[in-house]
Amino acid sequence: MRIVFIGDVFGGAGRRAIAGILPAVRAEYDVHLVIANAENVSGGRGIHPKHLTELIEGYGIDLLTSGNHIYDAKEIIPLLSNPGTPLLRPINYPKRSPGRGCKLIADSRGVPIVVVNMMGRLFMDPVDSPFDAIDEVLATYRSESKLILVDFHAEATSEKRAFAWYVNGKVSAVLGTHTHVQTADEEILDGGTAYISDAGMTGPYRSVIGMDCEAVLKRFTMKFSQRAEAAEEDARFSAVFVEIDDHSGKALRIERIHRRLK
Repeated sequence: MRIVFIGDVFGGAGRRAIAGILPAVRAEYDVHLVIANAENVSGGRGIHPKHLTELIEGYGIDLLTSGNHIYDAKEIIPLLSNPGTPLLRPINYPKRSPGRGCKLIADSRGVPIVVVNMMGRLFMDPVDSPFDAIDEVLATYRSESKLILVDFHAEATSEKRAFAWYVNGKVSAVLGTHTHVQTADEEILDGGTAYISDAGMTGPYRSVIGMDCEAVLKRFTMKFSQRAEAAEEDARFSAVFVEIDDHSGKALRIERIHRRLK
């Protein structure tokens, strides 16, 4: 299975980058499945239903993951209660939280894969243990498919890497999100699990991790608390390509993708 996983899609610039770059990436890598983290797709704060529709129906993305901003756009909450909605929230949120954190889907050939949205705990809002949560997933879904991909949405590289070693050989890939900076540490661990600390940001790079530079600089230099808006300039596409053996669930290849919208 050949997968493109798109790093945190940020605002209108991120959506433009997907529209302009994803078709060529899809063709170049002969992709079977596209997944994107979309928790910042609506102005940098949450995901509005119209943008969910744009990503899924307009650009052909198969599934969306999220993170700590999943509930920022209140309009999305009713949709999360529908098990057919192609959007995940972190699986280690409280069990009563709207939405689901894991989904068994099929690629363009009908091959099944389990996609898990996980959130870290270091320097993040309090959530349940990601290690306990993945144990529950493996106990429930391992018989459904050996192909398992985890979006690990977390701040600390140490926590992401520790999690990857914990599931080494048990899942196909652990792909980090949240920091909006693509890391250069992609590898396949000795158990066959593909790993990268962060897939990066698909959005405006003339910014401070997506937000307007001027407003953020005022916050850091003068303690102004004005709300920063999503930046728009220098749209880029940041993603990871992962190839997984259909039968064993072991990763065969992982490659970073980073391209500027012309």
